[in-house]
Order: sequence, then C-alpha cells, then structure tokens
Amino acid sequence: NKLIIIPVVFLLKVYVPIAIVIVLLIGGFYLAYEGVEKIIEFFFHKEKHEHTVEAAPTKEDAATAEKSKISTDFILSIEIVIIALTSVEDATLVTQIITVLIVALMATVGIYGIVALIVRMDDAGFSLIRKSEDKGFIGKLGHLLVKALPVVIRVLSVVGTIALILVSGGIFVHNIEDFHDMLPAVPSMVKEITLGLLAGLLAFAVVTGGKKVVAAVKK
Repeated sequence: NKLIIIPVVFLLKVYVPIAIVIVLLIGGFYLAYEGVEKIIEFFFHKEKHEHTVEAAPTKEDAATAEKSKISTDFILSIEIVIIALTSVEDATLVTQIITVLIVALMATVGIYGIVALIVRMDDAGFSLIRKSEDKGFIGKLGHLLVKALPVVIRVLSVVGTIALILVSGGIFVHNIEDFHDMLPAVPSMVKEITLGLLAGLLAFAVVTGGKKVVAAVKK
C-alpha cells in the first residue's frame, strides 16, 4: 500500500500542503483511539476479553480483527511516509523521494519482517524439538522458544499500545504550535503520552457516543 501512499502524499504536499497536517492529525486521533481502546479493554473489560480469548474465534471475529489490523497498518504507513517527508521538506525533490522510499522500505521489511519472525517462533521451536528428538541443548532451546512466544506476544502488545499513544501524542506536539510550546519545563515524552491519552479518550468518547446514537436510530 505504500506504493499508492507515497505518490499521493507528494501530490498533496505540492498542491494542498495543509492537507498533510490535517491527515497527520486525523491519523494521530485514530492511533490514539486504538491505544486507549486497548487500555480500556484491558482494565474495564478484562473478564470479557479473557472469555473471548478462551472461546474459539469465529469467522466474524477473525474478519473484524483482520480489518482492524489492516486499518491500523494503513494509517501507520501514511503517518510514517508523511513524517519522513516532513523531516526532509527543505531538501531537493530527489533527496525527498529517496528518503521516503528508504524509510518505507525499512518500515515494511524491518518492522513487519521482525514481527513475522516472532510469530513463527513456536514453529521454529517445534521444528528444533522434532529434529533433536527432544534431546540435548537443541531440544531445550525448542521448548524455550515455544514457551517464550506467549510472553513475547504480551510484551509486544504492551509496547505496541505505548507506541501508539506516544506516536499520536508526538504528532500533536510537533504539528500544533501551542502544544509544542506549552509547558517547556515538562519532558517531551510526558507531554506526548498525556496528549496521546487525552486525544484517545476524546476519540473513544466520540466513537462510543456515535455507536449508541446509530443503535438508537436503528431501534
């Protein structure tokens, strides 16, 4: 999807530059919403979440999860491309194109490649156990990989949620001058987390309220 995003972003920068900031802020709200939704789900709907995890996922659940993942990946791709472009906006067009392409490639191959390797950790572990006939160091390493996967997934989930909040907050801090200059003595990371959480709570309230209104209208 980055092959589509990159030329669109360049066209917007040339013909409608204000759209770049608007898209960044909308993406920031979306990422903040995703992060806050995960936090609320964990703290306030933990039992429901655990029950859902234990139950066999339906086709509808899988389709919904896949759509959510695609949406988040798409928004993140847009944000990455725009941030990369704005970081070299004073450079020549050739430099901008090369920079954006390199960043897009690194994001795709690096981030998603590492994630793909991690989720295959248990497959690698079972393979080691089978080949070593569950003996010796190789067999123990296989068991370690299998047992470590759930822990790694949980850690990645926490880190990913924090990253969503930080990235969204950073978007607001660096693109809204009042936020950037507000409370200069406060560390930037604290401001970014705070703004990310506030933006996420606002977006969550709007989305939740919108869903209730739609449900009421349907009834």
